[in-house]
Amino acid sequence: MKRVFVYGTLMTGEANHGIAAPHTFSVEPGAVRGRLYNAGPYPALVVEATGNDDGGNVVRGEWLTVSDEGLPAMDALEDYYGPGDPRNDYDRVHIRDIDGIRRGWAYVWQNSRGCAEIRSGFWRERESNF
Repeated sequence: MKRVFVYGTLMTGEANHGIAAPHTFSVEPGAVRGRLYNAGPYPALVVEATGNDDGGNVVRGEWLTVSDEGLPAMDALEDYYGPGDPRNDYDRVHIRDIDGIRRGWAYVWQNSRGCAEIRSGFWRERESNF
């Protein structure tokens, strides 16, 4: 089993949750340090190299505990081909929750790519906060 922090379309009730749902054993609310950006139909999380944002910004989402088959399904959605692959849209990195206890994977960008920040740090509030 793997733990993955999701913060956008893979969250419960969102457009791509059906990709993760068949592989999901549990869902817990969570939050990580970083900044959230609106890339149109999906968001992007940007964190410091340490997995922590030095500005104290928080991104809210969900921790999914998924089967071993769940991670490749999510990798395909996120256009993640492997560490350092130039075709990657997202990088998959280890990250920890602000509670300091939960850890797992998250899909991140290295920078904002010029997208507007979702200042609330919550994808579901994107319409009113960027």
